[in-house]
Amino acid sequence: ARALALLGDFITTDHISPAGSIAADSPAARYLEERGVAPADFNTYGSRRGNHEVMMRGTFANVKLQNLLAEGKKGGWTRDFLADEVRPLFDAAMDYEAAETPLVVVAGKMYGSGSSRDWAAKGPALLGIRAAFAESFERIHRSNLIGMGILPLQFIEGQNAETLGLDGSETITVAPIDFSAGLPSPAVVKVTVEKPDGGVVTFDAIVRIDTPTEGRYYENGGILQYVLRDLIKG
Repeated sequence: ARALALLGDFITTDHISPAGSIAADSPAARYLEERGVAPADFNTYGSRRGNHEVMMRGTFANVKLQNLLAEGKKGGWTRDFLADEVRPLFDAAMDYEAAETPLVVVAGKMYGSGSSRDWAAKGPALLGIRAAFAESFERIHRSNLIGMGILPLQFIEGQNAETLGLDGSETITVAPIDFSAGLPSPAVVKVTVEKPDGGVVTFDAIVRIDTPTEGRYYENGGILQYVLRDLIKG
């Protein structure tokens, strides 16, 4: 996997979830214009929350978000390491998807704090994010991530991206995890990080799937898949 965002402490669901007006120079605006929608009719992300194409383009697009991979640009920007340039975050995510490269987000303390917002988990899942590393998670957001098939991985106490020397340019591999019994085995998983210069860092991360039910949701790829497969079996 590659990092789509390298974030600090107390990243809220408002930072992640699409909200507010659709900016004229945003990927969401480009999508609407290509379909004949005039800029005067863009409206807000809230008014278009039923359209996943618009909403995924507005994920991580909050103008106050500081992604450390964006080289000082605030909002929905990141470094696309495949193209080796800073690009709109959505465009970079689609570049990684085309290359069949899964994505992660790396954050600090209390990732997903603030009000519970379902799109704060839906949007990242649609962008191809498969795991979230953080020093700690807000309780409901952690559960929502699992419900969308995103693996919450918590740094061991005293460790974080800075202490481990991670800058977001690395290739990240998470060792296999067995969910056949519901709870993750092992509960602490080995993570291997390869730097562009060939250096390797390994560390342990806590798999924050805390109940057998959460494990079954995640093993199925999310709560919707779990429910549908349960109905089919019934």
